[in-house]
Amino acid sequence: MSDTPFGFGLPPEEPEDGDEGKKKDPTGGGQGSGGPANPFGIGPGAGGDNPFAAMFGSMNPNDLGAAFQQLGQMLSYEGGPVNWDMAKQIARQTVSQGTPDGSKDASVGPSERSAVDEALRLADLWLDGVTSLPSGSVSTVAWSRAEWVEASLPAWQQLVDPVAERVGLAMGDVLPEEMQAMAGPLIGMMRSMGGAMFGQQIGQAVGVLAGEVVGSTDIGLPLGPAGKAALLPLNVERFGKDLSVSQDEVRLYLALREAAHQRLFAHVPWLRSHLFGAVEAYARGIKVDTSKLEDVVGQFDPSQPEQLQEALQQGMFQPEDTPEQKASLARLETALALVEGWVDAVVHEAAKPRLTSADALRETMRRRRASGGPAEQTFATLIGLQLRPRRLRDASRLWASLTDARGVDGRDGLWEHPDMLPTAADLDDPDGFVHHEQLDFSELDKMLGEAAKGPQKPPAEKPDEGGQDGPGDKGPRDEGKDDTDR
Repeated sequence: MSDTPFGFGLPPEEPEDGDEGKKKDPTGGGQGSGGPANPFGIGPGAGGDNPFAAMFGSMNPNDLGAAFQQLGQMLSYEGGPVNWDMAKQIARQTVSQGTPDGSKDASVGPSERSAVDEALRLADLWLDGVTSLPSGSVSTVAWSRAEWVEASLPAWQQLVDPVAERVGLAMGDVLPEEMQAMAGPLIGMMRSMGGAMFGQQIGQAVGVLAGEVVGSTDIGLPLGPAGKAALLPLNVERFGKDLSVSQDEVRLYLALREAAHQRLFAHVPWLRSHLFGAVEAYARGIKVDTSKLEDVVGQFDPSQPEQLQEALQQGMFQPEDTPEQKASLARLETALALVEGWVDAVVHEAAKPRLTSADALRETMRRRRASGGPAEQTFATLIGLQLRPRRLRDASRLWASLTDARGVDGRDGLWEHPDMLPTAADLDDPDGFVHHEQLDFSELDKMLGEAAKGPQKPPAEKPDEGGQDGPGDKGPRDEGKDDTDR
């Protein structure tokens, strides 16, 4: 994370000490830090008890206007628990700075768009033979990093808001009830700064993640618009840079993963809400460390807003050790593992006969998903949760066993309802699950078939289609037919 709280400071392309700064005397024009020539104590030599000096002493005065404007936006924010306007601004700034290895974002050219479109369409054709789920891609797109930020922010908002809301409420509850009425303005300011604090850190994390992701489903959740299969050509190139694998194979393998995710989320309608609901359930069980928050609020100095930022970075909340919280965490981790395990299994089945480097690419992706990157670690601090499939390999083995035992249709049929999916315990014993569920599903199919037919009438009440009724079985229609025949 940046050492500059809430994004204050000079733009990265400008030097911290401009031409005017070089002409200044370190003591503020030789008048002393509090002299008439420096009434606000602003400058490299400013300090003491002046709050403006504490906040802006190292800044070039030419940038004070922008800094005060940003401070005003921060304190006047009255939206939800996260200042998403600030998050978007910080994310785009982070993207524009480039990655640590010097890779800069750039617009996607026509040739790159064509290559991505061709790879995603070919991937869909390959997947047709290894899964019963049809294509989930309505369109294909090649994104720059900045375009990925724009497209993914709505999903991040749905993920992060529940946790940030709990922290925001806690910031207003740390004061005694009898003092809250008198401290209304302070509480409002604290919540505004809390929203800005989350916005600044989430924005930077999203910006860093934009330099790492290769598509819209890298973390196992659908971060882009529904039905839009996407790859980031610049990051695809970086992914395969040190693998000694041709770019065409790398692009095709990553396109297979993106297209497989799209199929799953498009044709398992409950899956998205199941995953995001598990995150929300987990957030409801988070317990805010009010003692730490009380210390921050009690010692809060408006001239040092970074105190709130540092407290958040250290983690002010933790999950409650309750059966409900453990269940919600297990539910989420198992769901993520099942999604990633299914994608891993079907992609390998499609890629193995066609890509010479399929095994190497599979192992590289597995390690990448298991370890996570710095941006994922940031989100683990912010929301108290690591969005990683801890049991990816176990889930992949289970899906492969199901394919061998029940075929593609039987395997993919498990996605029809969340109660049909394997549990965390089933990942420990995949063979037991496969054979046990084989018997159960035959009974379930029978029950569903009978229920679909509806209630059956007694045989005696059913007229014979050929009119050949037995003695004494005439109904009104039969009698009418007999009269006509006569």
